[in-house]
Amino acid sequence: MVMNDNLEKEAQSAEATIPAEEVKATETAEVSEEAAKVEPTGNEQLLAELAAAKERHLRLMADFDNMRKRQARELEERTARANERLLNAMIPVYDHFEMALAAAQEDSPFVQGVQMIAGEFRKVLEQSGAEMIDAAVGTTFNPMEHEALSMVPHAEIAQGGVVNQFRKGWKLGGKIVRPAQVIVSAGAPAAEATQEG
Repeated sequence: MVMNDNLEKEAQSAEATIPAEEVKATETAEVSEEAAKVEPTGNEQLLAELAAAKERHLRLMADFDNMRKRQARELEERTARANERLLNAMIPVYDHFEMALAAAQEDSPFVQGVQMIAGEFRKVLEQSGAEMIDAAVGTTFNPMEHEALSMVPHAEIAQGGVVNQFRKGWKLGGKIVRPAQVIVSAGAPAAEATQEG
């Protein structure tokens, strides 16, 4: 008991040596730290809500921008596919105009009218972005734009050159819709074959 009394006296003397203002300041600091952890002040809470709202707004704007770009890209792709289908349907009609004009024997007003219609038809196709692939005689065979129907020996046209074009090709926006059908030169006939013939 004497020992306990001594400890109590020491604790009281220690408390007495610490000024009362320091004890109150320490207790106040501990209480304010706990209050700050538990509940922020009104202004701090409003600022945190504002920051969260700004972040949500930025994310929504980014999502909206991405959606707008994706829809524009999809619309462009659908338009290109629709134009390609339409061009595939109209090309044979233009081919028939050209065949009719090639078979025409006379230069009558009727033939001139058909030529005008074919010219207008071609102009409409080109205004919609279509480009004709016309493989002239002697041009080099291009497997990206031409379809070789056959190879024939030719004395004047070098090997790999176009001898004749069977059907013109078309492309739309840089994409080949229909390759030009051509006959390709196999080069000059062999000297032995010409001597035998």
